[in-house]
Amino acid sequence: MDSERAQQWLRAAPVVFVLIWSTGFVVARLGMPHAPPFTFLSWRYALSVALFALWVYFSSARLPRDPWQWLHLGVAGVLLHAGYLGGVWAAIKDGISAGLVALLVGLQPILTALWVAGVARSEVLVRRQWAGLVLGLIGVLVVVYPKLGAGELSVSNLLLALLALVSITAGALYQKRWVAAGDVRASNLVQLAAAFVVTAPLAWAFENEPIVLHPEFIIAMAWSVLVLTLGGSSLLVMLIQRGGATRVASLFYLVPPLTAMLAWALFDELLTPLVFVGLALAAWGMAWVVRVPRAQPVPVMASKP
Repeated sequence: MDSERAQQWLRAAPVVFVLIWSTGFVVARLGMPHAPPFTFLSWRYALSVALFALWVYFSSARLPRDPWQWLHLGVAGVLLHAGYLGGVWAAIKDGISAGLVALLVGLQPILTALWVAGVARSEVLVRRQWAGLVLGLIGVLVVVYPKLGAGELSVSNLLLALLALVSITAGALYQKRWVAAGDVRASNLVQLAAAFVVTAPLAWAFENEPIVLHPEFIIAMAWSVLVLTLGGSSLLVMLIQRGGATRVASLFYLVPPLTAMLAWALFDELLTPLVFVGLALAAWGMAWVVRVPRAQPVPVMASKP
């Protein structure tokens, strides 16, 4: 029975991850009017490190013994947390909408596929998966293109969103390649500590805006720490450990549709028929990447050691 429940949880984990991850962009929109981005994230990481440290201590989870794993976890943590979240939160602070930054970061699957199949050759993708990646990309572009001349995008917030995109893509690939499978709680503890070491000096050096203890700020902080970090980040680490990089990345095609719905419901961000078309294409593309017919022949490609 325990084994059956574990299998059910593993099957449900991607769905739970997408639902949790989609709220991150909305939470950023909720919290950013009341604090500068790196200051908010520094407090988020500090509180998360404290909670993970307690969790590790009382659960007797083992920290890595190999010093190189500490280094690899630190690099992955800086990319996945400081680079990715720093870019997203700073872009939203700079005026981009939650839905649009989610769509831009949603380009991650195509970047991941180009790397693992075209450069590193560490995974083999069949034609249907490539078609799904292209279809998802078209869906993202359908939604993004009309916004380019609407005054929502600027050079600065676009560069910040692209920084987030590159960071999470590189972070997931780096973790898959160099970080050994281990206890998710211990891994998160090291990664979040590394992210704090990067974001705290940035907040101290460049941000002077005070924190306003508004109820929205408190809700955003509590959700960020308890749900997004303890839940979402732990699921991401687990999925990267257990799945192929491209299939994990393809889950991010489902994040923009859910984010757009949440942003519309909470902040009245516009949802046009074209948005629904683009979102449907993105979700359809993701399904093609994840569900490949077993009978379909797989071409043989040489893999680098």
